[in-house]
Amino acid sequence: MICGKKLAGVVLAAMMIVATPGTAIASDADIIREAGDRTQIDALMWQYVRAIDSFDPDAYVSVFTPDGAFGGTKGRDALHKMVVDLRKSQDDRRARGEQILAMHHIVTNASIEFVDKDHARYHYYWMTVFGGAAGVEPAPRVAAVGRGVDDVVRVDGKWLIKTRNVAPTD
Repeated sequence: MICGKKLAGVVLAAMMIVATPGTAIASDADIIREAGDRTQIDALMWQYVRAIDSFDPDAYVSVFTPDGAFGGTKGRDALHKMVVDLRKSQDDRRARGEQILAMHHIVTNASIEFVDKDHARYHYYWMTVFGGAAGVEPAPRVAAVGRGVDDVVRVDGKWLIKTRNVAPTD
C-alpha cells in the first residue's frame, strides 16, 4: 500500500510526464508561427522600401494600418499625400533641369522583437542613398543615416506598420 505522500508524488510525476508533450507541442507551434511571422514582417518591410523608393503612394499606404503613422504624418490619406507630394517635388525639380538620381532606402542589422503574438517591434539601422549603378556618374551619395524602431501589428492575419519611427530617442 502506498502512503499519502508517496501517492501524491507518484500522481504529480505522472501529471508532469503527461503534460510535457503538450507543452512541447505548443512551444513547437509557437516557434513555427514566429518563424512565419518573421518572414512576413521581412516581406512587409521590403514592400515598404520599394513603395517609397518608387514613389508609389498606393503601395506605400497598403503597408500601414488605417491609422498608421510615419513620424507626425498619420493616417492613410495623409501618408498617401506625403508620397504624392514627394513625387511632385521630384518631377518639378526634373522639369527645372535638375538631375534627380534614383533613391534607395537601405535597411540593415534588422532585429524583430515580439511583444506578443500580434505585435512586434522592428529595430534597424537605415541609410538613404541617391545614385545610379556602379561606375555611373555621379557616384552614389549617402544623404542620411539613422536608426529606427517601428511598431508592426497583425490585422486580420496580415502584418502592417502601425508606427514608423526613424529617429527614436532611446
